[in-house]
Amino acid sequence: QAQVQESGGGSVQAGDSLRLSCELGRTFYSYAMGWFRQAPGKEREFVAGIGRRDGKTYYSDSVKGRFTISKDNANIVMWLQMNDLKPEDTAIYYCAGEANVHTKEGDFWGRGTQVTVSS
Repeated sequence: QAQVQESGGGSVQAGDSLRLSCELGRTFYSYAMGWFRQAPGKEREFVAGIGRRDGKTYYSDSVKGRFTISKDNANIVMWLQMNDLKPEDTAIYYCAGEANVHTKEGDFWGRGTQVTVSS
């Protein structure tokens, strides 16, 4: 079983919504876990993070107000609700079992799920 596995990507129109899921197959010990994305020709970037114990959420400026990160109480499943999607949100979205919400770095990656937004 993969340590981290994403699902829920797809192809949508601008303005549509998608919900990504991440299943964590083992226990992680960092303060937070999170979502990152990588667009074609660009480096992977932080999207959102959530504190494992306190549930505090963190977002990049580009998605704040449109995306919502959440998790279950057991820290086994994490979601990313994406609303009002824009073409610039097109990327491969990765779940990170461990995320540093201050340095915007992550570790323990899934294989990613493709999100394509057309105008």
